[in-house]
Amino acid sequence: MKFIEKLLAASRKNRSLLCIGLDPDPKLMPRTAVFRFNREIIDATSDLVCAYKPNLAFYEAMGIKGLRALEKTVAHIPRNIPIIGDAKRGDIASSSEAYARAVFDSFGFDAVTVNPYLGYDSIAPFIAYPDRGVFILCKTSNAGAADFQDLTLAEKHTQRTRQTLYEVVAEKANSWNTQGNIGLVVGATYPEQLKRIRELCPKLPLLIPGIGAQGGDIESVVRYGVDARGEKAILNSSRQILYASKGKDFAEAARAEALKLRDRINLILANRQ
Repeated sequence: MKFIEKLLAASRKNRSLLCIGLDPDPKLMPRTAVFRFNREIIDATSDLVCAYKPNLAFYEAMGIKGLRALEKTVAHIPRNIPIIGDAKRGDIASSSEAYARAVFDSFGFDAVTVNPYLGYDSIAPFIAYPDRGVFILCKTSNAGAADFQDLTLAEKHTQRTRQTLYEVVAEKANSWNTQGNIGLVVGATYPEQLKRIRELCPKLPLLIPGIGAQGGDIESVVRYGVDARGEKAILNSSRQILYASKGKDFAEAARAEALKLRDRINLILANRQ
C-alpha cells in the first residue's frame, strides 16, 4: 500500500487529521522507560490519530538504548497507522542512499522528512521508494526559518518575479512528484505562507507541525492546510499531548488532550467555508 493510501485510510477510519509526535524527553517525562512511555501513549491514542511521528533526534541522543526503544516503538504502533520518521536527512550520492535504507529498510518508517538544500539528487534515493512518503522541508515553524526560506530570488532563477525560496521548493516538489509520494513540511506558525503553499500544491499532503506548544493557530491551519476534500493535512502535536501530565496518569491525560484536539480540528473542518 502506498503511503498516501495508508494515510487517508487511517485518517478516515479515525476521523482524524491529528498526528502525535513521539518525542520522549527525559526532562519532561514521568519516571519510566522510554519504550514503556511510548507504548502507553500509543495504546491510549491509536484510535484518535492519522499518524505518529517519532523525531529521531530524541532517540539518537540516548545512544544505542534510545535506538532500541525507537525500534520497539515502531513495532508496537498498529500497522494501519502510518509512521513518519522525522529525520530531516539531506546528503548526496551513497550517503543519501544509506540514509534511505536506514529509515525505510532498517527502521521501517512509512515516510520520512528530508532537507532539500542539496538539491534533487539528495532526495532522489528516498523518492525511489514509491510506496513510502517523502516530506520535503518547505516553510518550517521555527523563528529562524526566515533567514533563508523567505528570501526573494532573482528573476532569472524563477518562473516569476519576486518568488521566495519556499515557493520555489514547493514548485520543485510538484515537478519531482513523479512517484506520487512527495509531501511538504509547512509550519503552523506561518498561516499565510501555508495558504500560499496549498495554492501552489493543491494535491500534495502537508505535514504541519507547531499546533500545540509552538502556538500555531489551529483554525487557520485547518482552513488553509487541507486539500479541496478536507484531507491531506497532517497536524502534528507533541509536547501538548505527551506531557499533559507528569504523573502516573500520563497516558490518560494524553488521551484526553488528543481527543480534545482531534475534536476541535473536526469541528473547525465541519464549519469551514
